[in-house]
Amino acid sequence: MNISLKSPQEIQKLKEAGQLAAEVLEIVSPFVKPGISTYELDEICFKHITENQNAIPGNIGYNGYEKTTCISVNQVICHGIPSKNKILKSGDIVNIDVTVLKDGWFGDTSKMFLVGKSKPHNEKLVKVTQECLYKAIEIIKPGKYFGDIGSVIQTHAEKNFYSVVEDYCGHGIGKVYHEDPQVLHFGRSGTGKEIKEGMCFTIEPMINQGSKYTKLLSDGWTVETKDGRNSAQWEHTIAVTASGCEVLTKRSEENF
Repeated sequence: MNISLKSPQEIQKLKEAGQLAAEVLEIVSPFVKPGISTYELDEICFKHITENQNAIPGNIGYNGYEKTTCISVNQVICHGIPSKNKILKSGDIVNIDVTVLKDGWFGDTSKMFLVGKSKPHNEKLVKVTQECLYKAIEIIKPGKYFGDIGSVIQTHAEKNFYSVVEDYCGHGIGKVYHEDPQVLHFGRSGTGKEIKEGMCFTIEPMINQGSKYTKLLSDGWTVETKDGRNSAQWEHTIAVTASGCEVLTKRSEENF
């Protein structure tokens, strides 16, 4: 595993891309309502990135992927393909995952949305999944281990009787969209590679109401829970600093 360490100047470029990605989630938020298609949401994101940000949608062309975002609804864990036929309805939970490429650097982030009148059990899943991400961010600093990240996430999820998806993980990021390290969302404290200043990676826990098992649909992208129960995911891009970490994709609504 070859984990690159980014200089302060490189982290600043990553942050610029990350802030653009965060902005996309902010501008699309008011449109996430019952009756809109995931295709329309994707188009809003595409136009903002290309016309307002003068940037490139990082997902388009990645391994043949054709859309700006991945939009995952209810039992879809990740990589849901936006479609004119997928119309949001009240009670849905939705993840919008966006990556912006600016000046050769990638910014990658995702956010959960509650559509219309949500059910308490779905609200709790979304809230606990966000807490899993935040708890992981809180412990990151040089000298910690990647197993510590997974342990914190797994412990909090299982304490709330949820399961952690093990088939997909976070990743290193920079001028390469996906690079080392792989960031697992389960594990044991004190194991794995040591975290060092200058490392940049995503944390993106996928938490299921039911079992951890997944299934890949025939389109080759969409991943659903095997038991059909709902799943939630939140994602941020992180840079490790001398004393902790900086969230490069922080939204204005968040306090770190």
